[in-house]
Amino acid sequence: MPRTTDGDGTPVPQRLLAAATRLFAEQGYDRTSVQEIVEAAGVTKGALYHYFGSKDDLLHEVYARVLRVQQERLDALAGADEPVEKRLRAAAADVVVTTIENLDDAMIFFRSMHHLSPEKNKQVRAERRRYHERFRALIEEGQQSGVFSTATPADLVVDYHFGSVHHLSTWYRPDGPLSPQQVADHLADLLLRALRP
Repeated sequence: MPRTTDGDGTPVPQRLLAAATRLFAEQGYDRTSVQEIVEAAGVTKGALYHYFGSKDDLLHEVYARVLRVQQERLDALAGADEPVEKRLRAAAADVVVTTIENLDDAMIFFRSMHHLSPEKNKQVRAERRRYHERFRALIEEGQQSGVFSTATPADLVVDYHFGSVHHLSTWYRPDGPLSPQQVADHLADLLLRALRP
């Protein structure tokens, strides 16, 4: 049975994910071997296959762990006892901040999603769709109550915002002029301006 932690108590799955994330970001998914991942994590191939069935599973988990956090946060924000405009703005800003905080994961995923098996690809698309649908429901709620304009369909508003989010990894730099929260505030404000009646 593989050890579950190393000397400093870091669980083996986290070590494998950290190593895979770093290597996928530096070299690309397709140019990273399983052997490189296990060497960087300081474990055996047996340990990797104990926790992850394949390199494909590692790629899926790199993205899934971020999406799980984002989904939990969106569910909490969307369900809060606040006006819809405030909930949507908070959700729009949060997805920007959490994406920037996990920029390597986002970059790896959008650069390498096509490497996922058809089954995993379908699963990821379903997970993303669930997130986008919850986000869209906030827009629709605001449109139905007259707080937001109905001039632009909710689906197009969602695509507009997430198009910006998905491209963050191509231009955002931690040493740049804007903090994650500043970028988030600007993009959330743009979204709300687009929805004003």
